Formats: sequence, C-alpha cells, structure tokens
Amino acid sequence: MADAILTAAAILIFLGVAFGVLRLVLGRTTVDRVAAIDMLTVVSISLIALYAHVAGRSIYLDVALVYGVLSFLAVLAIARYLERGL
Repeated sequence: MADAILTAAAILIFLGVAFGVLRLVLGRTTVDRVAAIDMLTVVSISLIALYAHVAGRSIYLDVALVYGVLSFLAVLAIARYLERGL
C-alpha cells in the first residue's frame, strides 16, 4: 500500500513538472514565466522531500528547506525588479 502511495505521489509530482514547463514555455508575459518558475521550485522541493522519505535520509529535508527559503527570496527580488526596478 505504501509503495502505491509513493508511486502515485511521484507521478503527480512529475505531472506538476510537465505542467510547469508547459506554462514556462507558453507563458505570454514575464509574470507568467516567473510564476511557472516559482511553481517548479515548489514541485522540486516536494520531489526532494519525497526522495528523502524513500531514501530514509532526513538531511535532504534540510536541503529542501534552504532551497525553499532561497526560492522565496529570489521571487521577492524578481517581483520588486518587475514592479519598479532595482
């Protein structure tokens, strides 16, 4: 049962990656592309967390946490730049 749940989670994560890349390619505005990149970072954080669970290594959760904080700061910087420039 647990293997089926992990497989379903992996399939959903990879579907999220596919839709994120599709939005990144087809995005008409810069804001669409930034939102797609932010979504891809969130999906990759969930992929890292899933791999940490499968591998039984909790150190990867620290990597995902740092990646999330850096992603948040990068999106804030990009939003500020798009709004009024640096």
